[in-house]
Amino acid sequence: MAHYDLHTSQLRDYVRVLKAGDTVSLTGTVYTARDAAHKKIVAAMEAGEPLPFEMKDAAIYYAGPTPSKPGQVIGSCGPTTSGRMDPFAPKLIENGLVCMIGKGVRNESVHQSMQEHGCVYMVAIGGAGAVIADSVKSLEVVAYDELGCESVKRLTVENFPAIVSMDAEGGNLYATGTQQYRK
Repeated sequence: MAHYDLHTSQLRDYVRVLKAGDTVSLTGTVYTARDAAHKKIVAAMEAGEPLPFEMKDAAIYYAGPTPSKPGQVIGSCGPTTSGRMDPFAPKLIENGLVCMIGKGVRNESVHQSMQEHGCVYMVAIGGAGAVIADSVKSLEVVAYDELGCESVKRLTVENFPAIVSMDAEGGNLYATGTQQYRK
């Protein structure tokens, strides 16, 4: 296992290098989107409408940040359960999504799409939303403001901590980690 300090613009170059178990500190642009936003994004794709952000080489963080307190950029910003995005993720990956960040296991169709198109799934530590918020340097709502905390936001992050849990070569920390403890 290795550690990488990466700018989000480098993710496409590293998508086949990163392995399950590697740790990453991300700096750059990350978009927040949860299931309601994913449903709207996929509907826009299917209707041929403009997307709220360029999907090619994008990183999406499955989070619905809480409102910020005075003097803060963002409130608590912990990951949400990624499995709720599984019905939508393959379509986004096929359209160039390079990185997903959340928590929890993903289904086989998501992992297959990741391997076919080159995408990595990272986990952020649940319960550490206040710590993660410290890595967010700016926030801008870019779409679906009516969704409140679940609107799509463009975050500028610096040293955002994550762990690669499923890689583009078939590695799956959830599978290997479980096997390790069954011995």
